[in-house]
Amino acid sequence: MTSCAKIIKEFLTSGKKLRRRWAPRQGSGACSAGFAHCEGRGAHLLRRLFEPDNMNEIISRLYKRKSVRVYADKQISSKDKTTIIDCAIQAPSAGNLSLYSIIDITDEKIKKALSISCDNQPFIEKAPMLLLFAADYKKLYDVIQSKFPNVRKPDIGDLFLAYTDAVIAAQNAVVAADALGIGSCYIGDILENYETVKELLNLKKYTMPAALVCFGYPSEGQLKRAKPIRTPRDYIISKNTYEETPVSTTLKMLEEKHSDNAENIIKSVNTRKFSAPFALEMSASVKKWIQNWLSD
Repeated sequence: MTSCAKIIKEFLTSGKKLRRRWAPRQGSGACSAGFAHCEGRGAHLLRRLFEPDNMNEIISRLYKRKSVRVYADKQISSKDKTTIIDCAIQAPSAGNLSLYSIIDITDEKIKKALSISCDNQPFIEKAPMLLLFAADYKKLYDVIQSKFPNVRKPDIGDLFLAYTDAVIAAQNAVVAADALGIGSCYIGDILENYETVKELLNLKKYTMPAALVCFGYPSEGQLKRAKPIRTPRDYIISKNTYEETPVSTTLKMLEEKHSDNAENIIKSVNTRKFSAPFALEMSASVKKWIQNWLSD
């Protein structure tokens, strides 16, 4: 029996359910374990379903965490909300300046409006907790300018720095929530509809939304839902300098990751993501956020 088949057999006899996308299938190019087009890669792919040898609670949670968009009918306690926010604030930031603000959105009208402006996603409105992490140079700049009236204005580099601070804080909140059994989902569509979001949340000059995150206890269905396969390490990492990736390598990775032919995958990504109307609106909106930041 090949190493590939041994690993597959080990997994199948462990009492765990094999993800549907990796279910054995007979066909041209199938290995001895029945994986079509495996060519010995089945061992590598299935090994990624096992926990690493140096697993601990934190690493285990990072491996298992997945986005949650359907929530149980259970509220998040004020104690747990405070813990999540406090953990976000413990995140590293540039110069320890915390160049971000967190907006705790509880107003049902605002939640409803955001669920519509963020590409019509009703679960945003239903989320028990909704936090916006905003890049925020206004607070610090106001203080600096009060002491140095002729000081320069925040520039594009300051925006990127503050934006990074906000996203790092958001991820701390996501990890903390997961440790409390609370699911989460990032809403990238918060970057759309500049005028609407700016007015809804009263965002001032030198602020910009970086991450909108929904929080809530997962429904039973979400708990049972398999986590999607992530991208292989070898495709992500380069040594010392950036390494260009051949198109053929990317196509091969996508086929292995999604168990579909590359043509279907690329067509779907282009139609549903890259060239979709929401993506065009997002780009136009982000340009306005940046223009507002840089305007005199």
